[in-house]
Amino acid sequence: MEREIIRTQDGSTTIHIKEWNECYHSKHGAIQEAKHVFIKNGLALFPNQSISILEIGFGTGLNTFITYLEAQKLGQTIDYVGVEAYPISEDEIQSMNYLEELDALDSKVIFDKIHSTNWEEKNNLSESFSLTKRKQFFEDIEDIEKFDLIYFDAFGYRVQPELWSTTIFEKMYKSLKQNSVLVTYAARGVVKRSMIEVGFTVEKLAGPPGKREMFRARK
Repeated sequence: MEREIIRTQDGSTTIHIKEWNECYHSKHGAIQEAKHVFIKNGLALFPNQSISILEIGFGTGLNTFITYLEAQKLGQTIDYVGVEAYPISEDEIQSMNYLEELDALDSKVIFDKIHSTNWEEKNNLSESFSLTKRKQFFEDIEDIEKFDLIYFDAFGYRVQPELWSTTIFEKMYKSLKQNSVLVTYAARGVVKRSMIEVGFTVEKLAGPPGKREMFRARK
């Protein structure tokens, strides 16, 4: 499928898939969405803790990079696993402007390591942040009670409804420890019903810019 780099409304870049008219991040602001959905309503619930995170849709590495930056402020130690079936190209990586837009040029070495580290291996980005990238389809995830937090950042229900099924959410539920959290930008009724069916308690929260609502699910 044909892809293009576009600039979102907050100035940060993302990848647009023309055939689907679907973006890797919100066209209203890639960085704003990541900070609101995954940091404010997810990561920030665990200050001064050691936690494990599963990201569904590693994509451009934006969520990973912002998590690295924010975890330092929150006093966290992070074991991060990013799952992606179709890694983006080196040209696409170099086209992302996240270092500039996040005012994080001094962390360029970390951003580069996020993308250059080998897949299927655990790599230490720093003393307090490890990253494992897994090239894997979401339906093949078989982790059991391993994670404290899931960033569910799959392509939208409109283009890939199968990624928002009870089958997938059952895998998410099983992969989480007790008293853990899943956050996603989604807010469709059908998604909420699938989450509840597998055992999650779901709350509706204010969404990021350009989106009225989002879900946070608890185990």
